[in-house]
Amino acid sequence: MPSLLVILPLLAVLLLNLPLNFLRRLALPAALLLALYQAAFALGVLPACCAGCPTQERWFLNALDPLTSVLLLAIAIVAFVSVFVLRATAGEERREFNMLNLVFLAVAGMNGLVLVRDLFSLYVFLELASIASFILIAAHREMGGLEGAFKYLVMSALATMMMLASIALLLALSGSTSFGAVAEALQAHARHGYVLTALGLFLGGLLIKSGVMPFHGWLPDAYSAAPAAVSTLLAGIVTKVTGVYALIRLVLDVFGFTPATQQLLLIFGAISVVAGALAALGQSDMKRMLAYSSISQVGYILLGLATGTGLGIAAAVFHLFNHAIFKTLLFVNAAAVEKQTGTRDMNQLGGLAQKMPITGVTSLLAMFSTAGVPPLAGFWSKLLIIAALWLSGFHGYALLGIGASLLTLAYFLSLQRRVFFGLVRAGCENVREAGWALTLPSLLLAAILVGVGLALPWLIGTFLLPVKGF
Repeated sequence: MPSLLVILPLLAVLLLNLPLNFLRRLALPAALLLALYQAAFALGVLPACCAGCPTQERWFLNALDPLTSVLLLAIAIVAFVSVFVLRATAGEERREFNMLNLVFLAVAGMNGLVLVRDLFSLYVFLELASIASFILIAAHREMGGLEGAFKYLVMSALATMMMLASIALLLALSGSTSFGAVAEALQAHARHGYVLTALGLFLGGLLIKSGVMPFHGWLPDAYSAAPAAVSTLLAGIVTKVTGVYALIRLVLDVFGFTPATQQLLLIFGAISVVAGALAALGQSDMKRMLAYSSISQVGYILLGLATGTGLGIAAAVFHLFNHAIFKTLLFVNAAAVEKQTGTRDMNQLGGLAQKMPITGVTSLLAMFSTAGVPPLAGFWSKLLIIAALWLSGFHGYALLGIGASLLTLAYFLSLQRRVFFGLVRAGCENVREAGWALTLPSLLLAAILVGVGLALPWLIGTFLLPVKGF
């Protein structure tokens, strides 16, 4: 029963906070088990409905479509890894417990958002994930985290107002907020001015949530100032679900493709791809470079979606999944570097591959996947996006995507050179490899990148790509 993916994390928060001391020790294993359950559910290992459970649900999907399965799997993987990072970096037991509660809430919000087929319910779950996220950003109560959380809160509030205003207009038009009813009403009144206003407001709110340029002001500060586990969760999946997934789902099922929507996605996608990569080139803080890299990669997803073709949409979803994996891996390794050296300033690092070989090798794999080097997973999704753009007649955007991949390779080579390559820098002589709680997730994510890349022929016809049945 899909609703269990929302109910169980909320139930975990309720039960773990009962006044029984031993329950606190169960929080971390409970989080890991729930993530594994969700992954098995998304992969179809577990049945969609258990004996005695109702077969019809009013608010959630009764069966998972490929897009939902991909997102649920990505949420499960990133949440699983984030819990390990939290164990390695949280410090105080009470802080770890409090942050785990917020992770449960964020996962419940993301799962609900992925499963619902109603605009207002989508908004509610989106806000649940967002509220849990900005509390997590400020969890350590440090000035940088508080500033990042405040910026996230302000921009999120702006996006919220825009989406609520849009929902009110669409409710007045259709008499319902269900995806089907709203889609029918939009088809019947496509040229009305308030319809265009409603669509513009909702799409604008989702673009802010996605952190694309020029609405990105909150994202680098939030990603870089947040605690390590929170950065991993935010960059890996939260902004992808609350912004990018919601955008894909609504364009596919509710708003439809119009010339205006297509041009909007192409323009913001192109700006984000190029400007994000250029901004990443100038960073010395490891996490800020990865934050700007995320903006650039989200731009690729928008470009694939903008084609409106089965190939382009499937490629966009595939790149969303790949981005969740390789960006999570990069943030896990950034957490390992910061924990072992005490700094994220790349100008103070060097030669760490000799001291931290697992972190160095897995970072190299993630870098190559992000830049689109074969045969890693990121190469195939970028290739499919560029092919979809070219076949749709957007030759300039396809060439821009290729050029931006070279920029991606350039700033990641800069990162590798300053952090991992060369001689060991003074002050790093006694650095050791990070503990198992950070290296084990790195190896798992690296294996996924390699495995997905090598398994592409099977994935095309089975799990990741049949989003539009091309």
